[in-house]
Amino acid sequence: MSVLSVTVGIDVAKAHVDVCVLGAKSEAQRLNNDAEGHSALAAMLLPVGVGLVVMEATGGYEAALACALQAAGLPVAVVNARQAREFAKSMGRLAKTDAVDARMLAELAAVLVRREDLERFLRPLADERQQWLAALVTRRRQLLTMMHSERQRLQITPKKLHVSIDAIVAAIKAQLDEIEAQMLTHVREHFAELDSLLQSTAGIGPVASATLIAELPELGKLNRREIAALVGVAPMANDSGSSKGRRRVQGGRFEVRRVLYMATLTATRYNPAIKTFYERLKAAGKLPKVALVACMRKLLTTLNAMARTGKHWDKSLLGA
Repeated sequence: MSVLSVTVGIDVAKAHVDVCVLGAKSEAQRLNNDAEGHSALAAMLLPVGVGLVVMEATGGYEAALACALQAAGLPVAVVNARQAREFAKSMGRLAKTDAVDARMLAELAAVLVRREDLERFLRPLADERQQWLAALVTRRRQLLTMMHSERQRLQITPKKLHVSIDAIVAAIKAQLDEIEAQMLTHVREHFAELDSLLQSTAGIGPVASATLIAELPELGKLNRREIAALVGVAPMANDSGSSKGRRRVQGGRFEVRRVLYMATLTATRYNPAIKTFYERLKAAGKLPKVALVACMRKLLTTLNAMARTGKHWDKSLLGA
């Protein structure tokens, strides 16, 4: 039996996971989504010789399972839920249950495992330090969202109640300061070298650096096209026959792209190389938004080259 012929799909829920194994004599199973269940699943899959395990990103419920399976030596790909659903529709699977989803993910794994660029789908193994940094970055983002919501309520709330909102905003601000301090301390203690390298680029500050380290562990491990596609800043063709559609960016990791957008806005003002590139694109007739996305891609691929080579910012890396 070929290893490539054995693929696994896992539908992840908060309390349990449904598992489908294709290419081996194994029935669909449901296990608890906890440490005991993860260990049992790894023990079940290891003797089979699995080519690829695929699961959807489910807001964090999949993280511990993915890490446990990877630690056991299994190749794991965590795919975007929209991609998985569109694959199911393309295969004519319109019904949606946990068992159906698990089988569909196993079928998707059978397609991905034969791709030459399989590496870009595999989830890098995150250690406890990176998981904690990712949790801090996520919590900071949640606090910012809550603060923004409270401040918006000021506009539609009677003035007599503004004291209540101000008190909540102050409490959130205190928590935000504490989380940011923990985040920056953690980066200095465990990722100082990479942080220093990323922040050598004008436009990349402490928050952008921490976010890239936490949420883009593939940085420096993929080529420039793969990293751009992963983040969602690579232009996608839209051609058919003689028709040439407009290229556009889509998909990817939204939170990384949002931080990269803000960093690029700063870079177009204070980073000489990115500023020159941006102005040259606008002079060539590109719309400001199109030019900015191109700068985002240029900045990202440069950071990727820096992480790969271990070199600090240098204009020669812009073509990497």
